[in-house]
Amino acid sequence: MSALMNIDTAFIVTWLAAAVRLAGPVLLAALGEIYAERAGVLNIGIEGTILMGALASYMTAVYSSSTALGFIAGGVAGLAVGVLLAALYLRAHASQIVIGIVFNILAGGVATWIYSLVMGDASSPTITMLNPIHLPLLSKIPGIGPVLFTQPLPLYLTLLLVAVAHFGLFHTRFGLSLRAVGENPRAAHAAGLNVLRIRTWGVLLSCLGAGLAGSYLVTAQIGLFRDNIVSGQGFIALAIVIFGRWSPVKALIAAFIFGAADALQLSLQLFESSLPPQVLLALPYLLTILAMSGVVGRTVQPAALTQPYRKE
Repeated sequence: MSALMNIDTAFIVTWLAAAVRLAGPVLLAALGEIYAERAGVLNIGIEGTILMGALASYMTAVYSSSTALGFIAGGVAGLAVGVLLAALYLRAHASQIVIGIVFNILAGGVATWIYSLVMGDASSPTITMLNPIHLPLLSKIPGIGPVLFTQPLPLYLTLLLVAVAHFGLFHTRFGLSLRAVGENPRAAHAAGLNVLRIRTWGVLLSCLGAGLAGSYLVTAQIGLFRDNIVSGQGFIALAIVIFGRWSPVKALIAAFIFGAADALQLSLQLFESSLPPQVLLALPYLLTILAMSGVVGRTVQPAALTQPYRKE
């Protein structure tokens, strides 16, 4: 009985630690997306942006032999994508949904072409990944120590950014301006705010978060680049924003739910179970649908989300 309890405890701790680790990249992308959607821009292109960030991160880490530089490069690539998407969304007044979907498809082809052009037929070298950091004393706490305090540096930075995003959105002038633009851009303009500039910042922050999410995947989870490295995590981040009701703190909880489902279906593959793993993967999406429908509390999106703004 004692041995069985030890196995159960080890399984739970391993599962929760994996859940936190898997939640990191999607939470980072979701935090950036919250800025864009709070400003009234639906950036569906974060899926492709994560991919471009992952490619830039991997290439930089390989040729510079620096994982830290690789991580930074993903964010720079995200900002470069943000400049392009902001111009299309806000200057050309193109459909945010159409442009986002098209960019995701384009990014997949461009990333594959660049990777094959640079790497050729050579085998892909594995980069040195960021090692987990065992925080002194905290990592020794039974139960929660191995779960929360033995994670790689990007996770700790992401958790710090949750606090920064919450404070920035709800306790600063910039956050107030951003939310005002997302609710009523014409009233915000009448109050003296530069709507296009603020929305541009929202898109740039969204793409920065997505680019760093790509860096996270490469430098802290996989150590390689593959065409399917993102595997829909951009769309999961969009769902997290909705489920988290455009709040950084609630998005943290939502990201953990997604990470827990992903980690659980992976863990249960080691055991004989009659429950298909797809059921566990579908659970967060079901909760998102329920949240959107109003069954699990009423969800109110920014009033001007996806609505283009033209200065008169």
